[in-house]
Amino acid sequence: MKTLIVYIIMLISCLGFMSCNGQTSEKKGNTKIVGGGCDGCEIMYIGMPKEIHSEDISPGWNEKGQQLIISGTVFQRNGKTPAANVIIYYWQTDNDGYYSPKKGMDKRTERHGHIRGWVKTDALGRYTIKTIRPAPYPSQTLPAHIHLSVKEPDVANEYYTDEINFEDDQLLVPYFKKYPQENRGGSGVVKPLMKGTIQMAKHNIILGLNIPNYPKK
Repeated sequence: MKTLIVYIIMLISCLGFMSCNGQTSEKKGNTKIVGGGCDGCEIMYIGMPKEIHSEDISPGWNEKGQQLIISGTVFQRNGKTPAANVIIYYWQTDNDGYYSPKKGMDKRTERHGHIRGWVKTDALGRYTIKTIRPAPYPSQTLPAHIHLSVKEPDVANEYYTDEINFEDDQLLVPYFKKYPQENRGGSGVVKPLMKGTIQMAKHNIILGLNIPNYPKK
C-alpha cells in the first residue's frame, strides 16, 4: 500500500511537468534566478553531508538491479577548463521504477526516494557515481533517468541539468520526438557498456550551457 501511495504522488507530480524532472518554469519577478527556478530544489540540501567526495556509492548499489557506474568531467562554460568543487546531487527510481522511501528518511526527501546522493568534483573536475540502473516509471512512456542538479561554489543558487538517459532505452527515441532535449549542461544521453557484470557510462557536464540567466560568459 505504501508503494502504491508513493507512485500515486509521483504520478500526480509528473502531470504538471513536461519531463517530470520536478522543475517548474520561472516564477514571475524572479528573472535573475539561475536556471529559471525549480520545484523541490531545496531537497538537495536536506541530509547533505558536511564532507562530500568525488566518488559516491548510492544506497541502491547493493540492491536488486543492474549495477551502474557513471563517471565524467565537469567543465567550465568554455567546455575545456575542468571545474573543481562543483556539487552534483542525484536522485533516481529503484529497480521497479519507484522513488521508494526507506524507514527513517526525512519526510521532506521521500519524493526523491532513498536512492539519492552527492558528489563533489575533484581538482580535475572528475566525479564518479556507483549506483544501479533506474527503471522507468511503471506504465509510463518516460524513459528511465537519473535526475541531476548542480551547485557551483560561486553561483548564487543550484540549477538542474539534463537528466541522465540511456541510449539503449526503447522509450528514449519516441519520447524525444515529442519532447526534444533542452541540452542543459549538454546532452544527458549516455551509452552504457558492460565491463564484467557492471555497466559503465560516461557523462560530462558543461556548466551554464543552455542555462537561463547564467551569470558567467
